[in-house]
Amino acid sequence: MMDTTEKRPRRAAVSSVRARIYTIRAAFRSRLWPLPVVAVALAVTLGVGLPILDDLVDQQLPEVLQRYLFSGGPEAARAVLQSISGSLITVTSLTFSLTVVTLQLASSQFSPRLLRTFTSDSFVHGTLALFLGTFSYSLTVLRTVRSSTSTGSEFVPDIAVTVAFLLAIASVVGLVLFLAHLTREIRVESMMRNVHTATSATIRRVIPQYQAPGATDAPPSVGAATAVGVAENPRGQRIMSSSSGFLSAVDAAGLAAAARKSGAVIRLDQRPGASLIAGVPFATVWASAGRAFSSAELEELTAKIGAEVTIGFERTDDQDPAFGFRQLADVAARALSPGTNDPTTAVHVIGHLSSLLCELVGRDLSDERIRDSDGTVRVILARPRFYEFLSIAVSQIRHYGLQDAAVGSRLLALFEEVAWCDRRGAALEALHSGLGEVRESMELHSYTSAEKRMLVDKYEHVRTAVSGGDPLR
Repeated sequence: MMDTTEKRPRRAAVSSVRARIYTIRAAFRSRLWPLPVVAVALAVTLGVGLPILDDLVDQQLPEVLQRYLFSGGPEAARAVLQSISGSLITVTSLTFSLTVVTLQLASSQFSPRLLRTFTSDSFVHGTLALFLGTFSYSLTVLRTVRSSTSTGSEFVPDIAVTVAFLLAIASVVGLVLFLAHLTREIRVESMMRNVHTATSATIRRVIPQYQAPGATDAPPSVGAATAVGVAENPRGQRIMSSSSGFLSAVDAAGLAAAARKSGAVIRLDQRPGASLIAGVPFATVWASAGRAFSSAELEELTAKIGAEVTIGFERTDDQDPAFGFRQLADVAARALSPGTNDPTTAVHVIGHLSSLLCELVGRDLSDERIRDSDGTVRVILARPRFYEFLSIAVSQIRHYGLQDAAVGSRLLALFEEVAWCDRRGAALEALHSGLGEVRESMELHSYTSAEKRMLVDKYEHVRTAVSGGDPLR
């Protein structure tokens, strides 16, 4: 039989590399400047190269092809290029202004945490890149147009000017598509869909499917030597955070390598999305055979651990699936505020949250253990528990929205739907506790007799489902 334990570190390393690549890509994707800067560089290169090619092949092109190329003189070429460059910088300013207005609207009306969704929009990046690239290309080609003088003959780069004309047409089409895209993306339904899609992708990427343990599977342990260390020093030694911010990403393979080299077990007590404060513990380490690390060893191990975690000034969805729940819950809370008073949006948010919770009940939310080739656990990474996701999804809506019977009914339906999807019963305890809190909150509000009867009947129906009965009976 093949020994699969030897492949675990390799798989962890590959997974870590993929996570690091994804983190870097996500960091660039959330900024507006990388793609436009690349487009400007390529446009300038093309603007330098095409006139040279023009000079080499212009007289050798077939006549049928020359009919479709620019055929004007130097003055006409300058007029075309100046018109394109002048109008494109104006259109670019308009596009940027509309984007800023959209960001402000999303921040004030829905949630400040939705700004990252808009700044990560590849369509916006592509549109700005097209406009700035066309502008830079036209300016670069403009400098190569020459009129006939005593020191040289006239030169009009027909191919280059034709390409500038085509880029201008593409920019006009891009502007129309951008306006259509903007009006679609600014709708709250589109924003909720985007957050839902991103959160679902994060769940699938960082939380594995639950696998029922086989009869021959050994319980997770920390290895013989390390078990002694944990037993003799159950509290371990604390690792302090070197800076303040949000824990954005963790390089699991890097932590495993640091633990193996130091002969330690590292438990990361905080998970991606947690707020870290400089000087406050966020991890625990144990030395093998029950000994304690010296001050110098602990300082070195602290530096190694700090190098394998990323601390940023804002939460991201790279390794933090709870962030998407927070974004959706914020939209619901803002919709339920007296200044907005939009319970329908809150009902739609609950539908998205229910779908994500149903996806979570099939996932393994136990702590992740990364092992050596000999099966010794070297790194323990905490994962958020289901009740934490449920609390994020329900608490604020329960607090602000139960005065509306439609919101209360939809919130009760969430518990029923998740209970139906929870085939192994892992979430029933959390659902039962959360349902009791909803019932207590409902008693604090006044309803009409019809609304109260409807909510009570719905509650009893859902309570049967959460207690293990058939949710659809």
